Amino acid sequence: MLALQIFLLVLGFALLVKGADWFVDGSAGIAAKCKIPTLVIGLTVVAFGTSAPELCVSITSAIQHSTDISIGNVVGSNICNILLILGVAALFHPLPVQKNSLVLDLPILLIASVLLIGLGIWGEALQWWDGLIFIAVFSVYMVVLVRGALKEQKKAKELEKSVPQGEIKQEEEKKPKGKIGQWFDKMEQKTWFLILLSLVGLAMVVGGGTLLVDAAKYIANYFKVSERIIGLTVVAIGTSLPELVTSVVAAFKGETDIAVGNVIGSNIFNIFLVAGAASLFYPLRFTTAGAASNLIDACVALGAAVLLYLLALFKGHKLGRAAGGIMLASFIGYYVYLFVI
Repeated sequence: MLALQIFLLVLGFALLVKGADWFVDGSAGIAAKCKIPTLVIGLTVVAFGTSAPELCVSITSAIQHSTDISIGNVVGSNICNILLILGVAALFHPLPVQKNSLVLDLPILLIASVLLIGLGIWGEALQWWDGLIFIAVFSVYMVVLVRGALKEQKKAKELEKSVPQGEIKQEEEKKPKGKIGQWFDKMEQKTWFLILLSLVGLAMVVGGGTLLVDAAKYIANYFKVSERIIGLTVVAIGTSLPELVTSVVAAFKGETDIAVGNVIGSNIFNIFLVAGAASLFYPLRFTTAGAASNLIDACVALGAAVLLYLLALFKGHKLGRAAGGIMLASFIGYYVYLFVI
């Protein structure tokens, strides 16, 4: 049985890698056709798609009254998203942080992290009414995001007339010239294919994430690890693998707006949508005393968001290799705390 779970773990990872690749290609193509900035796609479609595993795991855990897994999944994923994912992605390619992220998205993430801690301390649990507050704030945020996207769309239409057609053709010539590559390039010009590519990629990401997390939970339980550690490590990293793969793939392809926007958007989704929806099914209990405290983990997640904001203020609002190194070192330090203290 253990060997089967290890096989499913590997299979889930393989689905995540290829599914994320297709999902980024489809999402970026749709964004280009609809004249929507890739940053907005990263904060909505990509973020929601890669947050689907967290949503499924947290709701399932809440229904089963495994609240440490639900909270650990949300908090641990946010820590992994910033310190591990952006840290790794920044080592491959400098990641610019857009002005919208500094002015709107990162402050929203900080507010969400503080709100999670505050409500966790008050009553030592996230109740269903707290979940409604989270979902209401999330809805307002999405409305603001969509309105901003519409403004960007109008600007894009105005600029489209001034772009020489020769420049567009010149970029198209850089694509692969093999038979499969030419067929794929041709199909990418069709909207229906981009939508299909995104849906298939998303299904592979969600399916792969589910397989990976279920197998990892079985393996962790086999070795008798606590639910809090499972939620913060195995489940958090497992459900964050879509963000890791899509961000690194996006960084390789130069879609750096998606790489950064994906992580920030996913973290906002995790707190407002995932934690909010999970608390509607069962109160998510916070432990606020001792070394094994959810509150400490939530504070680390807030600290990671603050670190991201501070690093984004330097060197032309770009996350370079130095920033990536600092994030990875912080991530390793946190995991040393988990297993040593």
